[in-house]
Amino acid sequence: MSEASDTNNTSAMKGTNKTNGTSGDRAAAIEVRGLRKSFGELEVLRGIDITVRRGEVVCVIGPSGSGKSTLLRCVNLLEEPTSGTVRVAGSEVTDPEVDIDRVRRRIGMVFQAFNLFPHLTALGNLTIAQRRVLGRGKTEAEEVARRNLRRVGLTEKEASYPAQLSGGQQQRVAIARALSMGPDLMLFDEPTSALDPELVGDVLAVMRGLADDGMTMLVVTHEMSFAREVADRVIFMDDGIVVEEGSPDQVVGDPQHARTRAFLSRVLDPAAAEVLEGEPPPGPQPEGGHQEKRGHQEVPKQQPR
Repeated sequence: MSEASDTNNTSAMKGTNKTNGTSGDRAAAIEVRGLRKSFGELEVLRGIDITVRRGEVVCVIGPSGSGKSTLLRCVNLLEEPTSGTVRVAGSEVTDPEVDIDRVRRRIGMVFQAFNLFPHLTALGNLTIAQRRVLGRGKTEAEEVARRNLRRVGLTEKEASYPAQLSGGQQQRVAIARALSMGPDLMLFDEPTSALDPELVGDVLAVMRGLADDGMTMLVVTHEMSFAREVADRVIFMDDGIVVEEGSPDQVVGDPQHARTRAFLSRVLDPAAAEVLEGEPPPGPQPEGGHQEKRGHQEVPKQQPR
């Protein structure tokens, strides 16, 4: 049996084993208050307030262009906020005097693109930052790297170069690379969006394992099943604001806001998406049509020709 299969089986046995205690009992790992970010005339984030507590998994969902990835990049100052504050493990990253490199060592980030060095093996990709940033020796760095490759089910791929790996394997190497730095929390920016559907499962299995182990995670994702099964809380963003926030059962299972329902109907019912793309704004319907319900959406039923 492959290590990837072991990872899937372990995750299935664990299920959604959430961290003990309520989120309110745990210290804040990430605190965002009044966060705004503009690119020229375009305001992408418009006063974001969120808290992620230690050991908590928070998934951020929403349409493209809603500001999800910009929020993530502001947390570790890859994008400098226009205004507002961001605190990570008690350190204010928006403080001009902060040692941002020290703070970033506590944050692992996994991007949509894998960003692996093409000229280095999987093992080399995991050891280079350990040695140059953390100052670890070769032996220690390789021990840590091999432990994390085993954790993501890729022990046998340590000598492989990125071009010799599938997209899913490359993303798992990227996760192992982030874990090799010993982060206190992980940021995931749509880690499966660039993958073929059949490769998504192995990456999500690794992320489920991290959640089961109590890793603090802020995840931007379109994987609704993952959000519903693994997240402690789900945040729905649209047009640069937090529209709705709550447990997965609340936000994904029983959304209260019309915009959340509209988004989920498109994501959960792709067959309806093409019809809904041309849907007119709310108001009187054209003559000659009547309504057919589909999920939370009402879509005009086409008349026979």
